[in-house]
Amino acid sequence: MIVIGLVGKIAAGKSTVAKRFAELGARVIDADAIAHEVLAEPEVRAAIVNRFGADVLDGAGLVRRPALAERVFGPTAAHAAALADLEAIVHPRVHRRIEQALEAARSAERAAGRGDMVVVLDVPLLLRAGWAAACDAIVTVTCDEGVRRARLAARGISREQQAAREASWQGQAEGAAGVPDGGRAHKIVAVDTSGDLEYTHRQVDRIWQDVARR
Repeated sequence: MIVIGLVGKIAAGKSTVAKRFAELGARVIDADAIAHEVLAEPEVRAAIVNRFGADVLDGAGLVRRPALAERVFGPTAAHAAALADLEAIVHPRVHRRIEQALEAARSAERAAGRGDMVVVLDVPLLLRAGWAAACDAIVTVTCDEGVRRARLAARGISREQQAAREASWQGQAEGAAGVPDGGRAHKIVAVDTSGDLEYTHRQVDRIWQDVARR
């Protein structure tokens, strides 16, 4: 099994790259989608309400992610402590689900009698979370800063929230530097998503032919 990890800033285009890999035949493990599922777990919601208050829930009793983001992303020590508390609640559960998804992929590969399955890890802060050790290749996703800022604005994320989130994520290495070997030799490749979709797809297709050896 070949595991490809995606690294890049928010709105750099990781989801677009992951989607193209999926179209080419890869199995994508989307940590953000998993986190959505985790936030819906009753025990997790109870822990979040206990830490952050019932006003972070909507009328249906589900976690309002924008409200939670306001509590944990910011310049103060209180924000940092709140983010650490939220990560302590959510991250272990997300980590377990990713491990389970990887094992399910290995099992499916064995059952199919093949050894060429490609799995893409679309995990925010992939390096900081320690997932580089599971990867055979790291794809760094970048784009023009003006393009990225426009994408963030289109998502309704204010400049203040942009700055706060990125300040909280400064520990994440955005390029090849700092990628730990973890006993494995990583192939480091880059995708620039500043252009149109076809421009991005051509780059991903080349990686598929090279890294995935298809």
